[in-house]
Amino acid sequence: MNSKPTNSSPRKCRRYDDAFRAEALHLASESRSTQAAARQLGISPKLLYKWQKAEHPVLEVGVEESESLAMRQLRAENRRLQQERDILKKALAIFMPPTL
Repeated sequence: MNSKPTNSSPRKCRRYDDAFRAEALHLASESRSTQAAARQLGISPKLLYKWQKAEHPVLEVGVEESESLAMRQLRAENRRLQQERDILKKALAIFMPPTL
C-alpha cells in the first residue's frame, strides 16, 4: 500500500483588527446579503455572522419572547429605513445640479 505524504501544515488563524471588523460590519449592514458582503471582503460568512452576533448581544435572560421578537422586528425596520435614507441621499447627489 502506497501512502501519499500529506502537506498538512497547521492552519494559521488570521487576525483582523477592530477597524477591519467595524468596516466589515458596516458593509454587511448596508448589503442585502451578509454572504455577499463576506465574499466581497474575502472572509468566511460564518465569521461575519459571528461578528454580527457579538455586536448585538442577546437580551438578558427572562425577557419574554414577544419582546425579543419585537426588538428583532424594530432592528430590521431600522436597517431598512437606513438603507432607504442612504439610497435617497445618493439619488439626491446624482440629480441635484452642483451650485456655483
